[in-house]
Amino acid sequence: MSQPEPTQQPEIRLKHTSDYREAYANSVQVRMSVWDFQLVFGTMQQVSPNEVDLNNFQGIYLSPQQAKALWNVLSHNLAQYEQAFGTLNLEPVPPSATGPVN
Repeated sequence: MSQPEPTQQPEIRLKHTSDYREAYANSVQVRMSVWDFQLVFGTMQQVSPNEVDLNNFQGIYLSPQQAKALWNVLSHNLAQYEQAFGTLNLEPVPPSATGPVN
């Protein structure tokens, strides 16, 4: 039986587990400790001029190494997105005259 060459990459097969879910999040909270990072995803909606509801639905723990790898992947993909579609602006959007921003 022959061994693969050390420089050869293994074949990767992507599979979804039975509890795989996809969801939209417009809120991400980041928490960290010496051992890990936690990303808490949720949806935020302004229900009145003075009240915002935040519904967290998923927490994901990552090792510091995986958090840095995610940061690198997101940074690379955001640069590609901005090159294709224009610079993303993180300045707050002023409320419109017709009501609150959702």
